[in-house]
Amino acid sequence: MNFIGLDLGTSALKGLLVDEKGKILKEAREEYALYSPYTGWSEQNPEDWLSAAKKVISALSAGLESSVAGISVGGQMHGLVILDGCDRVIRPCILWNDGRTAAQTEYLNSAVGTEKLISATGNIAFAGFTAPKLLWLKEHEPHSFARIKKIMLPKDYLIYNLCGAFVTDYSDASGTLLLDVKNKAWSHEMLKICGITEEQLPKLCESFAPVGMVRKEYGLPRTVVAAGAGDNAAAAVGTGCVNDGDCNISLGTSGTLFLCRNTFSSFGEKLHSFAHANGKFHLMGCILSAASANRWWTEDILRSDYSAAEKLSPLLGKNDIYFLPYLSGERSPHNDVNARGAFIGLTHAAGREQLTLAVYEGVAFALKDCAVAAESRGVSIGGATVCGGGAKSALWRKILANVLGVKISTVETEQGPSYGAAMLAMVAAGAYKTVEEAAAGIVRRTAAVLPDPALTERYQLKYKNFARLYPALKGPFSEIYAVGSKL
Repeated sequence: MNFIGLDLGTSALKGLLVDEKGKILKEAREEYALYSPYTGWSEQNPEDWLSAAKKVISALSAGLESSVAGISVGGQMHGLVILDGCDRVIRPCILWNDGRTAAQTEYLNSAVGTEKLISATGNIAFAGFTAPKLLWLKEHEPHSFARIKKIMLPKDYLIYNLCGAFVTDYSDASGTLLLDVKNKAWSHEMLKICGITEEQLPKLCESFAPVGMVRKEYGLPRTVVAAGAGDNAAAAVGTGCVNDGDCNISLGTSGTLFLCRNTFSSFGEKLHSFAHANGKFHLMGCILSAASANRWWTEDILRSDYSAAEKLSPLLGKNDIYFLPYLSGERSPHNDVNARGAFIGLTHAAGREQLTLAVYEGVAFALKDCAVAAESRGVSIGGATVCGGGAKSALWRKILANVLGVKISTVETEQGPSYGAAMLAMVAAGAYKTVEEAAAGIVRRTAAVLPDPALTERYQLKYKNFARLYPALKGPFSEIYAVGSKL
C-alpha cells in the first residue's frame, strides 16, 4: 500500500507518495499566487489550491493509482474560506499572516475580555485567528457575511473537494478561536459573539479519522481520505513529536515551537493551547517570520545564495548586531500586528557577515521568547527536533542548540507536514493502529547538535539584551506603523 501526504502551504502545495514503511517514492510541488491588495493584507484564491492539488496528485499517483490506499492534508492554519448555498467561494481566503484584524482582535481581548475568551476556548485572540476575520467581514463586507453557508479552513476546503465531507479536525479548529479546546466542541459563546451558527461550521473529528473516499475525478479508485491536520500538528507527527514532553521546532515561512502535552492546559496570553493530531494536546509559540526572514535578507537584499552563511560559525557568540524578525508583525508572545523588523547596533564596521548572522540569531531569539514563556509556567524543553526549509542549515541548527541550550535533532525525512499527513492517512487506512505506532515505526532521527556550554552562556547574555529591544520599540511601532496607515 502507498499513501499520499499533501502540505497546503502559503506559497505552494507540496506532496509526497510514501509506502507503509515510510519510504518516499515520489515528490511533487505546485506554486500559486499570494495577493496583498492593501498594506497588511494577505489573501489567496482557494481555486488555485484545487488546481495545484489535481496536478500534484496526478504526478504522484501516475501508474500507481490502484496502490494508493490513503490520502490526507496538512494545511496552513487560520485562513477563512467561505462558501455560499451553491458551494461557490464567496471571496478570496484571508490568510493566517493577514494583519487587517487589529481592531477586531483588540475588541475581543478588551471588550469581550481575555478571561472570558480563555474560559470559552483556552486561548486569547490573535490577529491571525479565524474569529477576528469573521468579525472584520461582518463589519466591512456585510454582503459577503450574509451569504455564508459554510465556513472552512484551507485544508478543509481541499478535503471537501477530495471526498465531499464537510469536516475539520481538532488541531486546525483550535486556531479558529471558535473551539472549546479542552472539551473538543464548538464554543456556543464564541459563535454568538461572531454571529454565526454551528450549522455553518464543519463536523469535528480527529485528524486520523477516515472521512470518505476520494472522488472518481481524481483517478484514485480505492483511496480513503483522513481528516488531516493543521500544518504544525502535521509537521510534529512527521517528526515523531507525539509523546508527552516532545518538542518540535519548525523553520518554515513562519516559525513554531511545538510542545506535546497529554492533558490540556491553558497558557492564555503567551502561547497557544491547541489539540494535537494524535488525539491529545500541545502548546505552541508561533513567530510570523522565520525562514521567510532569511529568504528576504539573502535573496531580496543580498541577491545571493545561502552557502556563504554556512561559513560563519567562527563568529558565533561574537556578533554585537541584533535583528528583530518582525517583518510580518508578531504573534507569540507579543501579539502585535504593528511590530516591525529592525537591525540594532549598526556601525561603520558592520558588514554583511554580521548582519547575516544577526538574522539567523534573531529568529532563534524570537523562538527563545516562546520557550521562556513556557518555562515561566513550569514547562521545560529537554531537546527538540527541527524541520522546515531552515532546518537544512547546519549553522541555524547550531545557533538554536546554543540559544535554547538543548540538543537539536534532525529527522531522516525533513518534509514534516506532508510526511505527517501521509502518516495520518496510514492510520485512517488501517496500516497502523495509532499515530504513536506510526511514528515509532517510521520516523528516524539522524544528526544531532549538542549545545556548547561556553557558547550557550554567551548567548544567554545576548538574549537578555535582545529581550529588552521589543518593549523599547513597542510604542514607536504602534504610533508609526499602525496597520492601514499610508506611511
